[in-house]
Amino acid sequence: RLLRERGAEVVEVPAIEIVPPADTAVLDESLRALGRFQWLVFTSANAVEAVAARLRALGLPGRLASQGSELASVGPATTAALRQAFPDDRVRIEPARDFRGVVLASEIARQSRPGARALLPCSSRAREELPTELRALGIEVLTAVAYETVEPPDLGPRVTRCVEEGFDLVLFASPSAAEAFARAAGERGRGLPAVAIGPTTAEAVRAAGLSLRGTAERSTAEGLVAAAER
Repeated sequence: RLLRERGAEVVEVPAIEIVPPADTAVLDESLRALGRFQWLVFTSANAVEAVAARLRALGLPGRLASQGSELASVGPATTAALRQAFPDDRVRIEPARDFRGVVLASEIARQSRPGARALLPCSSRAREELPTELRALGIEVLTAVAYETVEPPDLGPRVTRCVEEGFDLVLFASPSAAEAFARAAGERGRGLPAVAIGPTTAEAVRAAGLSLRGTAERSTAEGLVAAAER
């Protein structure tokens, strides 16, 4: 919508699909004993929605902080999802501007009690940056797969069609989307001009062999569009 408002012609290609994990045992056990964790750490709206779904499936209260845990969010989109899914809970931590895992980890460590534990519901393809940083700062972390990220079955033909028809710029809002697009494009994807929503996605774009033309200063939809305009 933001791109179209600025006069761009937009072709949307879903590059990832979110599905429930095959095994929810670790997540379920953690949700049944939230009092063990000072922090519930969310790095995506998908994780928020997955946790809300498991709470309903398990018949557990729909209030995360009911057992004394505190919420930490990586950025505005995740916070908005938390407020919608858990309106009675307050988000204690959200980085003010830099929405990277290392910044979130620093904020969590600064506000943690001695011996603090954190629960991190995440994707099956989640990166290790945030849990590694938290552990380095003295926080005990349990990662629990809350959803799986898979590639849509029609991704290959859709990417092929886009590459053949041509475009001026491809925008990526996650590392997994960049990686999936690059796999589908193959050698035809090398050097295609791209813009990334943040530093982690930018790294994935470079590693995939695309030409990174810009990175959003703020990791939001608005920031991504602004980087595309520049």
